[in-house]
Amino acid sequence: MKTFRNIQSLACILLASAIIFFYPKNAIAASKGKYAGEFLSIGIGGRALGLGGAYTALAGDVTAGYWNPAGLSSLVYPQISLMHDERFAGIVNYDYAAAAYPFDAVTTFAISVIRLGVDNIPNTQNAGIDANGNPLPLDQWQNLAGFDPNKITYFNAADWGFIFSYANQYSKRFSYGANLKLIYRSLDKVSATGVGFDVGGRYEAADNFYLGAVLQDATTTLVAWSNGTNELIIPALKLGAVYFIDAFDGKFAPVFDVDMRFENRRSASMLHLGGMSFDFREGLEFEYKKLASLRLGYSDIGTFNVGAGVRLPKLALDYSFARFSSDEQLGDTHRISLTFTFEADRYKRVSE
Repeated sequence: MKTFRNIQSLACILLASAIIFFYPKNAIAASKGKYAGEFLSIGIGGRALGLGGAYTALAGDVTAGYWNPAGLSSLVYPQISLMHDERFAGIVNYDYAAAAYPFDAVTTFAISVIRLGVDNIPNTQNAGIDANGNPLPLDQWQNLAGFDPNKITYFNAADWGFIFSYANQYSKRFSYGANLKLIYRSLDKVSATGVGFDVGGRYEAADNFYLGAVLQDATTTLVAWSNGTNELIIPALKLGAVYFIDAFDGKFAPVFDVDMRFENRRSASMLHLGGMSFDFREGLEFEYKKLASLRLGYSDIGTFNVGAGVRLPKLALDYSFARFSSDEQLGDTHRISLTFTFEADRYKRVSE
């Protein structure tokens, strides 16, 4: 117990330090950024993405640190997870890694890292030449005839998210959790930092019927750029439900999520009422004898997803596929994730 109190004290110190370091003094001048934190909304994990991202109530493994921190309380063994995703014919790289550790019978800690990046972007601003091969001033682009390859430079555009999660199983049916999110964004020589918080809950309303809720960016997340521009990510509410049905030596799991945002997205969302928007996700999973799974899903951006998974004693392999556009040049998206379970220390949960 003393060790646990020391860890809690250390967590409070780190939390306070993060707030002081990342929160700029000109926060009041920040403006609402409708898509400022969109890279954190893409989704992770082959299982969840195969279900269209309808995972708020279903999340119960290490990836719950991203989807709903309350779901981490279901872990009885330490886990790590990895995922790599390439989009738009490999132009955009999206990577994820996470680790979770059940500290005791009711408490779990986790850390997740996300990176979305476009690497080696050519900068031709100072490489223009005219028809005679002479350097072209920036105000004479109408005379552009080509580029001098020796003057082309390259830079990266990357978004990083670091998520520190805590979960507690309050009772047999109810769990809660919280995230501390640190954001770092870079675009050539300009960068931004931010800090935000999520809170979540998971409740077994009836046998085999679970409800989940997450309030993302609960205190409003500030993203401050080095050029003086500030953006605010305002709170969003995610609600989800899942019901397990035993059949055919396996288990069906229909899932449903709704994302409620208050950014005035209007026609960019599936449904809107004034400044409030609603986006829906649906999915269906069939798991056969806890060995193999098939999944279908429909995401909030209007894509149909399919997926499959294989469960081994210490390794889970999950795959999902999505087609984002009818334009073949953009390509399809294949997501593969691995989850490793370390069966060392095991804690009996309240529900057992």
